[in-house]
Amino acid sequence: MKFSTNRIEVKVGQEVKITFTNMGSLPKQAMGHNLIILKKGVDAKAFADAAVMAAASDYIPANQAENIIAHTKLLGPKQSEELTFKAPTEPGEYPFLCSFPAHFLTGMKGVVVVQ
Repeated sequence: MKFSTNRIEVKVGQEVKITFTNMGSLPKQAMGHNLIILKKGVDAKAFADAAVMAAASDYIPANQAENIIAHTKLLGPKQSEELTFKAPTEPGEYPFLCSFPAHFLTGMKGVVVVQ
């Protein structure tokens, strides 16, 4: 369980478009995937830990909303979603992850590098 890339490089303020596809075949309830891009400095593991209790909201905890730059919904097998957002104006590394339980811990994570 990994994203096809663990590093995305963008320019400050750039409009970014990512097409995210769940390539799996298991039902969404058993093996759904999402893509969440967090603000700089947010602890991705703490976010993933909080997400475990947020099944009703696609594993996106309401109390963490201020830490999110952009996210997809939870996708089932062969589903896709296009994510469009403006890159932050502050250079640095912004973590991204899948917040479905245990997916972060098994390697579904990466970083958006804003230059």
